[in-house]
Amino acid sequence: MILQIKDDFDPRKIIQSGQCFRATEEKPDTYRFVTQSHVVRLTDRGENNWEADCPQKEWNEVWRPYFDLDRHYAAVRVAIDPEDQALLRMAETSAGIRILRQEPWEMLITFIISQRKNIPAIRRSVESLCRLCGERIEDDLYTFPTPQALCELSDEQLTGCSLGYRAPYVHDAAHRVAEGTLDLEALKNMEDGALLSALETVRGVGIKVANCVSLFAYGRVDCAPVDVWIARVIECYYNGRNPFARYEKNGGIYQQYMFYYAQQTKLEC
Repeated sequence: MILQIKDDFDPRKIIQSGQCFRATEEKPDTYRFVTQSHVVRLTDRGENNWEADCPQKEWNEVWRPYFDLDRHYAAVRVAIDPEDQALLRMAETSAGIRILRQEPWEMLITFIISQRKNIPAIRRSVESLCRLCGERIEDDLYTFPTPQALCELSDEQLTGCSLGYRAPYVHDAAHRVAEGTLDLEALKNMEDGALLSALETVRGVGIKVANCVSLFAYGRVDCAPVDVWIARVIECYYNGRNPFARYEKNGGIYQQYMFYYAQQTKLEC
């Protein structure tokens, strides 16, 4: 199936933007994404044309919302304050990034794991968990484990996936979701503040992880996580003053532009 996507869309940048840990560039210009039991490979055919190896129905129901294709990201870039030259430069470098709408349970666990880990290490831990207790989709590709499956793992098994001190945090989240004391589906109906507070009740989830889950699972694009890279951007370009208040509506999207730019340029003040 051939698709034409005229708006900002660059799978390579999306994969490198720190919001997803299972997507990969399988070969030049072919990118694989996985969510739940769904897998799609997108091949760049040039001139905004993409070949997707899935049926039209699956694209419309799963992948179109996943890639947030109903939002006009080029217009989001145009909305940047023209006096904010730093963000304009970062947005130009990062054009093509979109905020993926990923599965909340997977985002909760992967961003708990992400703390004090670099992206390659996060990927390795997540894939180890998937191979350990996920369901096989194809070859060496597995679904993300269910809460029940993670509950059944021992601390030693979790530690074997390089979770370290995060293992009890993962167990706590798994038990709470499996038992229904944390209803991730119900969180969709909460206002941002209540959503963040509910996520922070999980052991090991602070404001940064809660913002990541809110942004990358629930599409709350006004949530802007601040990690070491974003803190560096704020220090280098904004004199230590958080810039997101002026961009409340799209702060999370601009955060991704900043993160990608900082990583790609290995930003140092």
